Amino acid sequence: VLDMEVSPKRPRPHWYERHAQPCLAELLGTALFIFTGCLAVLEDSGGTGRLQPALAHGLALGVTVAVLGDI
Repeated sequence: VLDMEVSPKRPRPHWYERHAQPCLAELLGTALFIFTGCLAVLEDSGGTGRLQPALAHGLALGVTVAVLGDI
């Protein structure tokens, strides 16, 4: 009698999970940062300089991580 436990082999992920999902996530993430960056510099307040786009990108990243962090 063998005392070793045999764990079942995990099935290979579908091609969509291996190729399409990472590309789609990268596309959406890049589009989000480009969109927020462009919107942040549209209405320049004069005295903000580089702070306004930096805060826009940081807040967008923070919201994204807070919303999608569990995935």
